[in-house]
Amino acid sequence: MATNTQQAEQRELMMLQQYLKDYGQQAEIFVEQLNLLENGRMEAFAAIEALEAMVAADDNTVLLQIGGGASVRAKVLEPEKVLVAIGAEVVIERTNKEAVEFLKERIMKMEASQKSVSETLDKLRGQMNEINKRLEYGYQQSMSGRQEEE
Repeated sequence: MATNTQQAEQRELMMLQQYLKDYGQQAEIFVEQLNLLENGRMEAFAAIEALEAMVAADDNTVLLQIGGGASVRAKVLEPEKVLVAIGAEVVIERTNKEAVEFLKERIMKMEASQKSVSETLDKLRGQMNEINKRLEYGYQQSMSGRQEEE
């Protein structure tokens, strides 16, 4: 028959397992955030490259993706005027150079966010490792207690 101590140990092990599960779910969310930030960074780099190439092109012709893997060659009538989404579905007109600077600043903010999320994820993984160690120790104690009873 299980003693009060054994029951308490079992409750603690179950609680630790739940913490580990919860932390694992949080870690998945942070990994998704990192992926979204990285995708945003790559899109911003691609946009900068396109804006700079557009100004450098003699005939202002660009390759425009229209979806579904299809693209068309398009002539940009005003390569110096760029519409930039600044958030909350707000779009403003900027010069090409201002748009590039805006995108570079956005990249810097995303990189700072990536660093912050990575640090948080590292701390969370450290806590998960500690919980794993406590669980392993608890299981070992539980097994050795059972062997002593036999």
